Amino acid sequence: MEIAALVSGGVDSSVVVHLLKEAGHDPVIFYIRIGMEDKDGFIDCPSEEDIEITTFVAKKYGCRMEIVSLHEEYWEKVVSYTIDSVKRGLTPNPDVMCNRYIKFGCFEDKWGRDFDKIATGHYASTTEIDGKVWLSTAKDPVKDQTDFLGQITNLQISKLMFPLGHLMKSEVRTIAEEQKLPSAKRKDSQGICFLGKINYNDFIERYLGRRPGEIIELETGKILGKHNGCWFHTIGQRKGLGLSGGPWFVIRKDMQENIIYVSNGYDPETQYGKIIRLQGFHFITDDPWGGTFDGEKEITFKVRHTPEFANGTICRTGDMYTVSSDRKIQGIAPGQFTVVYDRDHHLCYGSGMII
Repeated sequence: MEIAALVSGGVDSSVVVHLLKEAGHDPVIFYIRIGMEDKDGFIDCPSEEDIEITTFVAKKYGCRMEIVSLHEEYWEKVVSYTIDSVKRGLTPNPDVMCNRYIKFGCFEDKWGRDFDKIATGHYASTTEIDGKVWLSTAKDPVKDQTDFLGQITNLQISKLMFPLGHLMKSEVRTIAEEQKLPSAKRKDSQGICFLGKINYNDFIERYLGRRPGEIIELETGKILGKHNGCWFHTIGQRKGLGLSGGPWFVIRKDMQENIIYVSNGYDPETQYGKIIRLQGFHFITDDPWGGTFDGEKEITFKVRHTPEFANGTICRTGDMYTVSSDRKIQGIAPGQFTVVYDRDHHLCYGSGMII
């Protein structure tokens, strides 16, 4: 079986290579350059250390290694999507788009077709039921990354391998230390993947500029202060508002009027909701209800990357889906994805964008 292993230089993907070799496979290692530079060289995602570590892993295990570039595709599919979403007042999720369109989309189209399987360091697993492959959750609930994979396709999931799905993160670290991998103690990457060390607000200002407006208390209509642009702030944000007498939470954004609405207190009721409306819902493998979607179906779901699942129901009206939560959900942000699972939060059915 021909396997392509996507290796980034981090501890997770490095251990994937070790596990594949232990299982008797001889994977071809691919390092994908997806850091993005514009015409002025504003963004430069540093990759030298990543490539050095990946090269070390390839030599250690005797694997062929290729460095491939998806710079242009990354700008088109991920960075442009992020800028456009922020401009419209939405909260984007570039990791979701990167997985669907870059790592498992453009890569498959250009290089992956020569391989039977594509292995990655994601914390996820697969389950085969009646000949169909379903995305399913990892053993480690804290590291589980199925929510970032909620937009991949049936073809993609049928070809993917997740060698870390049955391991805890601590076990992965132990393997890396035992094998003396240079990434053993390397910190996990945080934040938006394409920014590297660049400040998020600097990036947004570069492409969208400033648009000063008012910050208003939702309950009273009182003007509390000024902001430099709604796109610098997200629903549920607490820090960085520059207001005294806090804490203050961003509850709503009016992009047309250029107003940010906030509420005061450590746990204001206005930051919660139970109804989540979704558009463009995407089933990964198949519609688990066979297309006969009458009434409500019991599910579990996530609206952000967290170990906890919420219980609720989902119903469909035309092309729109509505999730009704059993408990109040904090910070429901338009533009984010709600990822839907079965009642036992094992199988990941798919996801839709919050409106």
